Amino acid sequence: MEKERLELLSEVNKRDNHQIIKMKMDKTFAHRRHEVVVDMPSVEEFKSRWPALFSEREICAEFTRITTIALLSKFMSELDHHSSKLSRVCRKKGGAAGRKIAEIMAVIEENDTIATRRVCNLKSLAVYFNEDPEKLIKEYLDVNFDNAQRQMDGTAIGIYVIKHEGADASDPPEDVGIIVEDVAVLQDIGDAATATALLLAVIYNLNLSYPPELKYTFEFLQKVLMGIDTNRLSNKVQVLKNKLHE
Repeated sequence: MEKERLELLSEVNKRDNHQIIKMKMDKTFAHRRHEVVVDMPSVEEFKSRWPALFSEREICAEFTRITTIALLSKFMSELDHHSSKLSRVCRKKGGAAGRKIAEIMAVIEENDTIATRRVCNLKSLAVYFNEDPEKLIKEYLDVNFDNAQRQMDGTAIGIYVIKHEGADASDPPEDVGIIVEDVAVLQDIGDAATATALLLAVIYNLNLSYPPELKYTFEFLQKVLMGIDTNRLSNKVQVLKNKLHE
């Protein structure tokens, strides 16, 4: 298995060899899981040993190896299925949280696309649970990229979105990426909703704990959207699940 791992280090630098990488990653899965669960290496160390894992394709594949669930298709179909009702439930929230959700949802009026609705629902979900959506998805302007990098230092787990200064709501971001333990584990993701699904998978793949400041948001994503370990819900998540099925 160690020989296979070393071969992967060279394969990852070659072009158009996804099938070879997938085959070797399948073959070394048990070896890798033992390393993650028993040795508990830092993210930086693990990325240096298994760089092939840190691509969108292999993050999804590893999640499927662990759970048997197709990550992106399941996440997006369930998020879209609940979209209208989740939006209505969140908009009914009162007080400061309600005002914050209204502010988040106002973006849809400027750019009413599926991608926009997805990310607005994810941010609103965090606010609904009285959690800070900026702990999940933090937006920066590219003119302040150096400042953004400094602010991202010390980020335990989160998603960053770099936008052009003066960009319209419909303009695509300059970059979307995932940071875990101060390490950029993935960059150039298409949008923040996809990044959220991938972040959930990264946490699973690396056997990490959910950030405590977003525990209800991630519990909802795991147990309600993805349908994993659904028999033990916190009261907050159970209440929201019930509202979505009324």
